[in-house]
Amino acid sequence: MTPEHVEEPFVDTFDVIILLVSVICGALYFYREKFCGKTEVPPPPPITTPNRGLVKKKNKDFVQKMRDQDKNVVLFYGSQTGTAEDYASRLAKEGAQRFGLRTMTVDVEDCDMELLDKFPEDCMAFFMMATYGEGEPTDDAVEFWELLNSECPEFSQGGAPESKPLSNLRYVVFALGNKTYEHFNAVGRYVDKRLEELGAHRVYRKGEGDDDGSLEEDFLGWKEDMWKAVCEAMNVDLNAVQPGTRIPTYSIEELDVYDKAKVFYGEINEKAFTSNGMQNPYPSPIQRTRELFNATDRNCVHMELDITGSGITYQSGDHVAVWPMNSEQDVYRLLKVLGLWEKRDKIVKVTNTDSSASKEHPFPVPTTYATIFRNYLDIHAPVSRQFIATLANYIPSQEGRAKLTTLGEDKEAYKRQVTDAHLTLGELLESVAQNGKTLEEVPLDLIIETLPRLQCRYYSISSTPKVSPNSIHITATVLSYKPIAAPTKTVYGLATNYLLQVHRKLENIKHPESAPYYLYSGPREKFYDKETNTIKLALHVRHTNFKLPRNLETPVIMVGPGTGVAPFRGFVLERAKFKSEGESVGDTVLFYGCRKENEDFLYKDELRQVFARLGDSGKLFTAFSREQEHKVYVQHRIAENAEYIWRLLYDRGGFFYVCGDAKNMAHDVNGALIRIAQQYGNMDETRATAYVKDLRNQGKYQEDVWS
Repeated sequence: MTPEHVEEPFVDTFDVIILLVSVICGALYFYREKFCGKTEVPPPPPITTPNRGLVKKKNKDFVQKMRDQDKNVVLFYGSQTGTAEDYASRLAKEGAQRFGLRTMTVDVEDCDMELLDKFPEDCMAFFMMATYGEGEPTDDAVEFWELLNSECPEFSQGGAPESKPLSNLRYVVFALGNKTYEHFNAVGRYVDKRLEELGAHRVYRKGEGDDDGSLEEDFLGWKEDMWKAVCEAMNVDLNAVQPGTRIPTYSIEELDVYDKAKVFYGEINEKAFTSNGMQNPYPSPIQRTRELFNATDRNCVHMELDITGSGITYQSGDHVAVWPMNSEQDVYRLLKVLGLWEKRDKIVKVTNTDSSASKEHPFPVPTTYATIFRNYLDIHAPVSRQFIATLANYIPSQEGRAKLTTLGEDKEAYKRQVTDAHLTLGELLESVAQNGKTLEEVPLDLIIETLPRLQCRYYSISSTPKVSPNSIHITATVLSYKPIAAPTKTVYGLATNYLLQVHRKLENIKHPESAPYYLYSGPREKFYDKETNTIKLALHVRHTNFKLPRNLETPVIMVGPGTGVAPFRGFVLERAKFKSEGESVGDTVLFYGCRKENEDFLYKDELRQVFARLGDSGKLFTAFSREQEHKVYVQHRIAENAEYIWRLLYDRGGFFYVCGDAKNMAHDVNGALIRIAQQYGNMDETRATAYVKDLRNQGKYQEDVWS
């Protein structure tokens, strides 16, 4: 027997010595106070961050804050893009200035909502709740949503739901959502219903806003009668209410002495671009770009972003957020019409005049006038009727005042001249500035107060970390169109045209003079390296539930026309990689549609090669809508392969995915699937609809759609 096969004793002498020493040391530590006296352990050093000092734990006791600041109305908001927050701020200001209410706005994320059972009975709560995706709460409202969804919500004073723990709470709800989604305003509706179940008293009916075109009118139509009900509940005498003069929400201070290193030129905050997350996007170098369309009048950009060393991770089906900026043409227009052109680089500080407000500043300050319009305000946002009516008071010419007054009061005129024509604030102000004169009378603080903050844009990631672990791919169709109400004008998508200009810059393609241009160099020109011709893009990743089944043998059916193919490119690349490594992969089916095969078939050669690698288990069905007399769409191809789809879904437990347009395509695909269940499942329409809905509830029918 060789030495390596000799059986050794279980414990040798050295092991025994180590064991005895460990026991003795443990005993000495345990009885250290008896033998050595009590030893004070020094506290850990305070955690600090650059320019921030000590990190303080946020006080989430909103009830105590209401008492300390003598507030009797609190407006909670759950917001994904800032719209719900904007409406909460508008109501807070209106409540204070018109009715003398003592209001404050707070993000539900910054509140311990378990304290709702201690809400003062003589006060009022507003809940401005947006619905995100398919009936999901916004990121900041997840904890509140989970609290209300608990079978027995644990509020601060205990008590079962049947004991009505929220009996002191008086409230109103305004829900924000989009009717193109199946679960329209699901979050706001549930909050309203659940609060009442827990004993709260609804003061006025729930308001519902549709972001697919009528949100502002929905809001205006709801709030007037709502205020009457709230004032009655709060014992406010409406007959004694006087409109009063406007009180500025923000003060604007021009600075002559400042530290240039601390001026913000578009950064999200002082830690921006150094760590990753929604508030700290990562500056990702662009590895390569290419044009995907073979057309002269349309563009689709494929962009690959390097995340090496960033700490960012992603999965197939996740979203990447791109932080855009406003075009220089539109920035210049506003600066000039407001008489700020000569002061565009002046350093300013914008501060909330209400010291009790949840945010001291609306965006990072100090900054410049130009940066405010370029990076912090959404100057392309629809201009509301209420805002236009207020602006009329500051227009010096009688003709201009009359025009804005009409637009602020006449719904049809507003729709025709503003909404349908996609009129921006800058264009509106230019239209009432006589002989090209400036409108210095228009308060900048009013514009800052009213316009929403510029938000990031999300795109479905079109790559997979199984193939590209250090690279995130974007597939973006560039938006530009001429509105029917203003056929001589071109409306440009903000982020996609920014991506197009970056692509042109990197590929040395001349940029059309008529198209918008942007400062791709970014804040302090940190995003552009002239020597290497490298441009960076600020981004962060948002994880989603739009995921492949864990079992590789589970069949997947994907429906993704146009750029809806983006996440499915990642899906099929991932499945093909596993198959190439010898794994058993189930049926992988993609229904793809576009106008013409040789014009806008995205990733045509690549997809066909990938499906060839998948072999018999991979099937690619195409629909080219404009290559025959009658238009053919993906739902028609689905109907043609109905029996095959039914077998994969019903007999083999397959997953069904849809990505793309919510308004038409996703609705039609859902209807096609219901008809398949009727035909091959021998179901009537009611049962077939319930079957498809059950697929959704099981996570076997997933959508990533947009309007």
